[in-house]
Amino acid sequence: MGIEIEKPCVVELSNIAVSNTHGEDSPYFAGWKAYDENPYDEITNPSGVIQMGLAENQVSFDLLEKYLEEHSEATTWGKGAPTSFRENALFQDYHGLYSFRAAMATFMEQIRGGRAKFDPNRLVITAGATAANELLTFILANPGEALLVPTPYYPGFDRDLRWRTGVKIVPIHCDSSNNFQITPQALEAAYKEAESMNTKVRGVLITNPSNPLGATIQRSVLEHILDFVTRKNIHLVSDEIYSGSVFSPSEFISVAEILEARNYKDAERVHIVYSLSKDLGLPGFRVGTIYSYNDKVVTTARRMSSFTLISSQTQHLLASMLSDKEFTELYIKTNRERLRKRYEMMIEGLRSIGIECLKGNGGLFCWMNMSALLEKATREGELELWNEIVNEVKLNISPGCSCHCSEPGWFRVCFANMSENTLHVALERIRNFVDKLRPHSF
Repeated sequence: MGIEIEKPCVVELSNIAVSNTHGEDSPYFAGWKAYDENPYDEITNPSGVIQMGLAENQVSFDLLEKYLEEHSEATTWGKGAPTSFRENALFQDYHGLYSFRAAMATFMEQIRGGRAKFDPNRLVITAGATAANELLTFILANPGEALLVPTPYYPGFDRDLRWRTGVKIVPIHCDSSNNFQITPQALEAAYKEAESMNTKVRGVLITNPSNPLGATIQRSVLEHILDFVTRKNIHLVSDEIYSGSVFSPSEFISVAEILEARNYKDAERVHIVYSLSKDLGLPGFRVGTIYSYNDKVVTTARRMSSFTLISSQTQHLLASMLSDKEFTELYIKTNRERLRKRYEMMIEGLRSIGIECLKGNGGLFCWMNMSALLEKATREGELELWNEIVNEVKLNISPGCSCHCSEPGWFRVCFANMSENTLHVALERIRNFVDKLRPHSF
């Protein structure tokens, strides 16, 4: 039994400890709590909450498990292992194992179809993309300054970019009239909004394609953003969590490709964040990277990465796996095909009951339009509908307002973190819910 404290703590704590900028009170995290308290299980709890708010990629776990079964050297230090137990058990420099950084750089090239090159010496490893984004924020901006972030955006950015850094997020307001693409007008408006608040803008952060929309940013849009940050003399952070383009690998355009085409002109203001959480479905491994074209950023990021190191055992395992080109080629191809199948199951299932989604070409989720079901076309109306879906339909989906979407009625639903059978159950629950409301809403 734990120690019971009768009185609330009145001892003064730091500003971070009492700050509400973590964002944990968001509906995004409230939905997780509803799932944690009553998780769905096909056998033991068939009426539980189905987790559709977590962007995990579980469709290709069998390939990872098979690789590990067939390659014991990846998880042991025995014969055939590239390094010994003693080498890895002792202190590791925060640069990380070169074998891992080299394998990671090669995989980053491979996942982008070989259309961009990455130098292992410019790669800084961190404990996941969360740490990478926060670390870059510390380096690029001072407390009270701002980053511009297009909406809708990942709810965790309120924590990652603001909570400990003291940096502000100024939204770039995007809307459904052009499928929530960033426009020149929206970029300028966000910059002017920051200026009106006497807030200095230090950079733009984009997510491509791991945004709530599940869509990649078009080349022309990326080129305009690059021109914009150059003109304003600020930075660009491109959070490129690839997740397998569900249609064609050529649909994903990395900012690295554009820099190469420009002979790396103004490249020193560009920084790429990448992790294995989505592509390999390994969020529990906490493997992220920062790739920067700025020497000072690389040096500072390496110094700061001592607070976010990845264990040498994890690096050893992944260096072995990612260096196996036969395996990575099979994995990328198969994972893309499976994600495409899940995506089509999701959008066709929703379309059959009158719910449309934005066209996606990457990521692990759909952005569905349920505005026709709202009693009130407001944020409050959206949350009322979301509350019904979580507590009555028993589906944890993410309301658009938790992603700072300016239009009520949009929801993010994840489809790759469950079995096909569970996805069918989820779609049937949505169908029954919509049928119940149809006379009033359609």
